[in-house]
Amino acid sequence: METELQGQEKTGITIDGSGCIKAVFAKINATALDLAKKTKQVGQDDPRRIVHSLKVGLALTLVSFFYYARPLYNGFESSGMWAVMTVVVVFEFTVGATLSKSLNRCLATILAGALGVGVNQLGFLVGEKQEPIILGLFVFLIAVASTYTRFFPHVKARYDYGVMIFLLTFSLVSISGYKVDEIVELAHHRLSTILLGGLICIIISVFVCPVWAGQDLHTLVATNLELLSNCLEGFGSDYFRVSRDGNSTMGPKKVKSFIHGYKRVLNTRTTEESLANFAWWEPGHGSFLFRHPWKQYLEIGVLTRQCAYHIEALNAYLNFEIQAPPEFHRKIQQPCMKMSLESGKALKELALAIKTFAPPSSVDVHIESSKRAVDELKTVLEAVSRKGDDLLGMIPSLIVSSILTNIVKCVEKIDESIHELSRQAQFKNAVVGTISPDKPGLLHRGIVKLINGHDGDGNHVIVSVHGTSSD
Repeated sequence: METELQGQEKTGITIDGSGCIKAVFAKINATALDLAKKTKQVGQDDPRRIVHSLKVGLALTLVSFFYYARPLYNGFESSGMWAVMTVVVVFEFTVGATLSKSLNRCLATILAGALGVGVNQLGFLVGEKQEPIILGLFVFLIAVASTYTRFFPHVKARYDYGVMIFLLTFSLVSISGYKVDEIVELAHHRLSTILLGGLICIIISVFVCPVWAGQDLHTLVATNLELLSNCLEGFGSDYFRVSRDGNSTMGPKKVKSFIHGYKRVLNTRTTEESLANFAWWEPGHGSFLFRHPWKQYLEIGVLTRQCAYHIEALNAYLNFEIQAPPEFHRKIQQPCMKMSLESGKALKELALAIKTFAPPSSVDVHIESSKRAVDELKTVLEAVSRKGDDLLGMIPSLIVSSILTNIVKCVEKIDESIHELSRQAQFKNAVVGTISPDKPGLLHRGIVKLINGHDGDGNHVIVSVHGTSSD
């Protein structure tokens, strides 16, 4: 024993129970602090999440009175649990999502319950021997038809949850084994509690600090335009730099600190489609009239992502020093910078028009200016081609110029699409307070940082943006 202890002393290993306990408590403390930071960050990212959590708690408290209040419990008995289940399942973050699930669940329950009662009545009429065959046949047919219907895109987008509840309810009613009169009484109790739970969710979602999916979609589209605007406004001045000796230079030294926001735009397709689907369920509110043209927002989103892909294509030519004749750079510098700057200003004006519900006004000036810059660039390129200079060394610059030209065309299409949105949505003068420009998602000024990277498709980049909102 003494030899073993001496060996531990020589190697510096000691058995300290208190040290182990301290290490465990330190680990628990660090985990708790990390959890507290994450919890705080989630709330800071979107304070509406805190309000939504309180709303769900309020809804569950109200439906729990089915158990706490004895008269109500005696009226519904154990069926009150369906009200609780309804609240947990259908109460979503936005009004549109809550309405979608609530209406789907209620309507599907009514239809499936009625059909299930009818099938059970039919089985009772044909006799005890044929009843299992009739029930099995109807369950099979309804299951096949319902499941196949869920593959239709329109049904999948808006009624998938309802079809699933319909199939589940019909199957449970059909194989319940109750008599028809018992099924009717049971369906009445369950349907009443489901309707009540859904109604509570809808009332709280609409009238207590509502979160409108349509407004989120509206804000998202405007934010994406501003992100691209920030990229384009800073691209020209950083890409075409003037050195101390007065020569125009091109390269990645400053460019890597700016191009970024397009990455966020590329990943918003699913979010836009989901918000547009939920917005379709929402009633008219504020500046969003009944039958608001939500599909037009999706078209604008498609065009915005096309523009973002063009900006992404520029990054393939920003990661290396471009060696081209300085004279050629000086000739294309002015039109390229003008194309980039004016396109960025046009996108910013379009974003402002969407945010304020006002028809685009001064956008045409910037678009015409960028189109004149395109004509100037074509003139320069035609002159260079006639001279027969070193075209091989100019290829990267020519490609960048071509991409900028495509961006100008894309901005023009976005302008046309937003004008169509303005016409369909009946944009008038600016609506004060409809959507605050100070929301965290809308960036007015930004510092963009570019980091080299790749994805599975080719030479892409990983980027980050740091922005501040301004009045």
